[in-house]
Amino acid sequence: MPTLPSSIWSIPVEYIKGVGPQRAELLKKELQIFTGRDLLMLFPYRYYDRSEITPVARLTADQEYAQVKGILTQIHEVESNRWSSSRLVAELHDDTGFVQLIWFNGWQWVKKGLQIGKTYLAFGRLSFFNGIPQIVHPELNDPHAMQASWAFEPVYPSTEKLKSRGLNSRGIARIMAAFWEKISEKDIPENLPQAIRDKYQLMDRGQAFRAIHFPASWQQAEAARRRLKFEELFLAQVRIAILRNRHHHESKGWIFQQVGDLFNSLYARLPFSLTEAQKRVIREIRRDTLSGHQMNRLLQGDVGSGKTIVALLAMLLAVDNGFQACLMAPTEILAQQHFSHICALLDGLPVTPALLTGSIKGQARKHILEGIANGTINLLIGTHALIEDTVQFARLGLAVIDEQHRFGVAQRAALWEKSEIPPHVLVMTATPIPRTLAMTVYGDLDVSVIDMLPPGRKKIITVHRTNDKRHQVMDFVKSQLRQGRQAYIVYPLIEESEKLDYENLMRGYEEVKAYFPEPEFRISMVHGQQPTDVRNTNMQRFVQGITHIMVATTVIEVGVHVPNASIMVIESAEKFGLSQLHQLRGRVGRGEHESYCILLTAPEIGKEAMERIRVMTQTDNGFLIAEKDMQLRGPGDIEGTRQSGMMEFKLADVVRDADMLMQAREAAIRLVEQDPLLMQPENRCLLQALQAEKTKNNWSKIS
Repeated sequence: MPTLPSSIWSIPVEYIKGVGPQRAELLKKELQIFTGRDLLMLFPYRYYDRSEITPVARLTADQEYAQVKGILTQIHEVESNRWSSSRLVAELHDDTGFVQLIWFNGWQWVKKGLQIGKTYLAFGRLSFFNGIPQIVHPELNDPHAMQASWAFEPVYPSTEKLKSRGLNSRGIARIMAAFWEKISEKDIPENLPQAIRDKYQLMDRGQAFRAIHFPASWQQAEAARRRLKFEELFLAQVRIAILRNRHHHESKGWIFQQVGDLFNSLYARLPFSLTEAQKRVIREIRRDTLSGHQMNRLLQGDVGSGKTIVALLAMLLAVDNGFQACLMAPTEILAQQHFSHICALLDGLPVTPALLTGSIKGQARKHILEGIANGTINLLIGTHALIEDTVQFARLGLAVIDEQHRFGVAQRAALWEKSEIPPHVLVMTATPIPRTLAMTVYGDLDVSVIDMLPPGRKKIITVHRTNDKRHQVMDFVKSQLRQGRQAYIVYPLIEESEKLDYENLMRGYEEVKAYFPEPEFRISMVHGQQPTDVRNTNMQRFVQGITHIMVATTVIEVGVHVPNASIMVIESAEKFGLSQLHQLRGRVGRGEHESYCILLTAPEIGKEAMERIRVMTQTDNGFLIAEKDMQLRGPGDIEGTRQSGMMEFKLADVVRDADMLMQAREAAIRLVEQDPLLMQPENRCLLQALQAEKTKNNWSKIS
């Protein structure tokens, strides 16, 4: 075996004692462990306390695992019968009683190694049968040969393939222990400045690595985890702070010098007053576009909070200053709705808007492309068709991206490159993002929040009903339809198979037709397997009021605006996530009429599903709902976080460790303000760590 290289990080895993080529291949495939660094960063997820030996008389049913010491007094085989398979049963006695040790698998081999009259340490999962304590498939050790360093035995993740090669948790722990015999804590490079370690009372990194694998006490294990969690959060926040600092000081951006006639004319003729929150966001955008640096702003606002009018005023600010502006939406129907709404608001003003989507072909498309290229079209609304190579802007000053999580990062990058100086960027989302998640995913953007709904917008009455009340629910929907309203009935996408989903929806559609017979009621159906033109036609029939009910899967788009739709029935509501339920509810309540959201579930549902239903019926605050959703599901499952650059941590959890995240963020911002390039001697270790971890593509600056 070769000697260890100067850096333990870079030693190939096959050269670590106890691994070898075959096990190395499995470790690479199963756990992505290629080097010594990867092995050290396979952290245990729990520990067995092997420091304590419990007298048999003190064993209790609430103990999950136990370790007892005693003399083996008898061994006997139990033949199989119709109720149980054959097994080996042994009794281990101490001064206070006895425990049964039981083996079902491979007991013939186990029996050969057992000696009556010998003292053993027995460890394993504890259970009781007829009041007798039992340990099934115990781990037996000579009490004199136990490793003192394993008083707290680490438990590592493993897989069936690894276990077949002797790499269960215990096998991995042996390799880890052998590795630690060859290295010292000093071999592990420090990456946190001394001042940070002192301020937050964090142990040194090498000490933390040893203590997390082989702690001497629970307190030491916890201190190690705290140090390594803080490190993960702090490094992530330093990366974000550097990007943000660089963007604020180095990026170039067009200057929108004046608030011109178009902006002022639209502002004066709006049929409603802007909320204070909308005015605040417009001031923030105005400040950004005057700074000479590129705006990179995330606009969060709950469903119906008025983000689109803020975006339109920002686009007019660009046009007033001789620039073009564009708005990119994720679907054709949303782009069309934005276009219709914006054209109605701009009626009579000297602006030339155009709509560009995949379905616009031939001469019409050619004419639009020419207008964009020569600057006669100064306001463009469209889908991802906007980022095609054939679309060349004369002078793009502002790009607005609606429902940003629906676009991949590379798509947004393509839009960025449409201008000699990158355009100002405003990304909008109606999916409220919890504060801790926003700090992690979007920390390099400036965040604006519209946290007020326009005056007069009515609260949506949300109720929970079980399937045995379905008839009353449908009667209520019928009474609303007869008053001239419209309704959505939404079915979940729940099965692995699209075919089964489709069959569920068709069953539901037939039920709805039975409740709402033609010709009195007309029904549209929308689902993901329909051709795009059929889906758009069916949706438009509902938008135009030709049909009374839309039966749909969750394909109904965020942002579809039907003021006359006042009822949302969500079938099998227990199968939806909280944010999805909130988004669906936001499809109603857009007009002058009282609106209702009815959550239909099975009579018996799980505890977590019941909690989601309870939250929905008690609050309509999207930010509270998003926080609760993250608590229930974890940050990685929140819509959009994966492709938005969600950082994956091995130990830290942005929900449970929110206070630590705040500390790490404040410390990172302070440090980067004082030393933006991390050139001070005390920060060089941090710089080296960031350079080592640098990702291949740094997309963060592209919102």
